[in-house]
Amino acid sequence: MRISVFRRAHFNAAHRLHNKNWSDEKNREIFGLCNSPNYHGHNYDLEVKMTGEVDPETGYLFDLGTLSKIIKEKVENKFDHKNLNLDLDEFKEKNPTTEYLCHLIWTILRAELDEKYDLTIKLWETPRNYVEYPAS
Repeated sequence: MRISVFRRAHFNAAHRLHNKNWSDEKNREIFGLCNSPNYHGHNYDLEVKMTGEVDPETGYLFDLGTLSKIIKEKVENKFDHKNLNLDLDEFKEKNPTTEYLCHLIWTILRAELDEKYDLTIKLWETPRNYVEYPAS
């Protein structure tokens, strides 16, 4: 039986969208308020979806308590109350957009989970805007 399980999490982080190869004027034009030199923050909501076959011995696809611990240790502890531009090496040369952040979270979790599971990440930057990887 193929099925999906979901786990939600939350973290807060600040960032500034800025392309160092552009003028300040072009950065303001493209990124608007998100280009503030003083940064700005988001209350990110994360949804982790795992899909695969149910283990007939446990009745579980994957233990959600274990998934919760992995998300806490590898994602929430890494990103919560951080400035993505300043505190994370992954964004020293890359614009910390929600698209890149979502892909980074997927990469982190993919390394922790058996390949037999399909993994999808949804990351809400606001209640109205979210990114999904991989795209469906």
